[in-house]
Amino acid sequence: MARKKDSDQLTPLELDLMQVLWETGPATVQTVQERLAAKRELAYTTVQTMLNVLLRKKRVSRSLKGRAYHYRPALSQRQASRHAVTDLLDRMFDGSAERLVLNLIEERHLTPERLAKLKRMVGQEKEPEHGKNR
Repeated sequence: MARKKDSDQLTPLELDLMQVLWETGPATVQTVQERLAAKRELAYTTVQTMLNVLLRKKRVSRSLKGRAYHYRPALSQRQASRHAVTDLLDRMFDGSAERLVLNLIEERHLTPERLAKLKRMVGQEKEPEHGKNR
């Protein structure tokens, strides 16, 4: 399936670069390349090109400090996660969070213990709302 141009979704390589920036904050191409070395061996020019792609997509911003650009995330990790989950729900589960959760249970990704923890978390989220309405 072809990807939408300038999609909200990050490619796996873009996500790797963003994760470095989320962890380090503003970083040069060289810093990003060095941080990625354990996971991926990429040429300096490849990292530079991909950071410029992210810049064009407005996922990062940059500023010139000395002779090097410093790139910083313009998209938060939470925003990226939200986009990815929404995309997954829409494409695979017809927008149904319930179908996603049922799939996680059926595939044993959600154990009874984890499901119980989620139920407690949902219960805690709802309590303050009820208190506000009273």
